[in-house]
Amino acid sequence: MTRVLVVEDDVQLVRALVINLRARGYGVETAPDGATALRIAAAQRPHVILLDLGLPDMDGIDVLTGLRASTRAPILVLTARRAAPQKVAALDAGADDYVTKPFSMDELLARLRAAVRRTRAVPVTGDAVVVTTDEFTVDLAAKKVRRHGHDVRLTPTEWQLLEILISHPGRLITQRQLLADVWGSSRSDKTNYLRVYMAQLRRKLEADPSRPRHLITEPGMGYRFES
Repeated sequence: MTRVLVVEDDVQLVRALVINLRARGYGVETAPDGATALRIAAAQRPHVILLDLGLPDMDGIDVLTGLRASTRAPILVLTARRAAPQKVAALDAGADDYVTKPFSMDELLARLRAAVRRTRAVPVTGDAVVVTTDEFTVDLAAKKVRRHGHDVRLTPTEWQLLEILISHPGRLITQRQLLADVWGSSRSDKTNYLRVYMAQLRRKLEADPSRPRHLITEPGMGYRFES
């Protein structure tokens, strides 16, 4: 059973989410504030987290940062903040997706299903299990990345993108294909998602993110991995 942690202080919305999620076979825990969310996440290890940014005790971005420091579970942000910089800030802090309030339950559930899919392994082509470059090493079986002898923490979405690219070395993966594989076909036009996440990966993995050697952009087409 997929366990979902709902972090939200709106009692009516929590009730609606719990009813809809349990009706579809999810296990659900709820937290009305950031401190409770951090405690439950550490103890229960949910598979996916729905996080409202407008919490009564802590800034939502701080809660997001705290959660991301201890879990790789997908985090979907629920927010009434419509400004693009705020959404990008949430993505930069480790969110895997966001849903702007008010939202339809069907849309939220679709995003939730996509987030769960993203945690599944992508089949690796050929016999390679460990991929090594001059900057970093990726262990595809263990789902670990090391750079200069230190572990690199990736969000589930960052890992999914890296895994797809590394599994097809030298091959151009189109923007549409990446978006469909990672976010679902309904998001295949959201190229800004790719720009944000690829920039984050380059900051974590490339010696010079502005002139990447391994995570290459083919303008207007897609991305490829070069070892």
